[in-house]
Amino acid sequence: MRKTGAIGLFDSGIGGLTVAVEVYRQLPAESTIYFGDTAHVPYGSRNPGELYRFASRIVDFLEGEGAKYIIFACNTSSSLSLPILQERKAVPMIGLIKPGVAAALQKTVNRRIGVIATEATVKSGAYERELKRQDENVQVFCQAASRLVPLVEAGETGTPAAAEAVREYLFPLKEAGIDTLILGCTHYPFLKPLIAGEMGPGVQLVDPAAATVEEAGKELQRLGLAAGGPAVPEHRFVVSGDPAAFQKAARRFLGRNIGPVGRVEL
Repeated sequence: MRKTGAIGLFDSGIGGLTVAVEVYRQLPAESTIYFGDTAHVPYGSRNPGELYRFASRIVDFLEGEGAKYIIFACNTSSSLSLPILQERKAVPMIGLIKPGVAAALQKTVNRRIGVIATEATVKSGAYERELKRQDENVQVFCQAASRLVPLVEAGETGTPAAAEAVREYLFPLKEAGIDTLILGCTHYPFLKPLIAGEMGPGVQLVDPAAATVEEAGKELQRLGLAAGGPAVPEHRFVVSGDPAAFQKAARRFLGRNIGPVGRVEL
């Protein structure tokens, strides 16, 4: 692993771009390679063994491309695959769960925290365990939201169907009286206006991306892997599905053309 290597990021689709944007903002000297596993999106309804195989192959690919550090830009993979792969792979990695939990605990006042996530993430119990580990007195309310990722991938972030789904999934969390809501899927920040409008000003939203990239930057410094010098960073994009569809979706959400998108079959 070299300082000049790229930071690898991966997600089931375009959701991890919310994490990539934080890398561009916080770590502007770093090159990146982003893998969108669009052939298998959404991850939320898949079984843990299948998700582990996907993550392992993606990590192998990113390592083969010279990634010096890998960010699991996917909450489902962070909750299920990261703990295993951290023990089996040499490349340093970070996920979204621990940094997201720490950020939420800094914001909450009434210690009632909600988590909205994919079915697989909720079933894993990763957020609830980590919240209780960091603060045994916190009350945790989790809600699976299986329809949201497909809506985001289809570009339906402001449609009546999206508003209805958001309202349905958030109702139990509003009834629970939470004051902090973790967006436990990297696709969900694309729905932030709908979520914020539904929850109201009394509930703070936590996107784990910012805290995760901040921690990644600190770890790169500790490991002596932070990029330095005048080299211009490069940002590459690779998908397992249709490159043109990903390119179009990325342009829609980022407001710019991301350039060529490669394709790799897992």
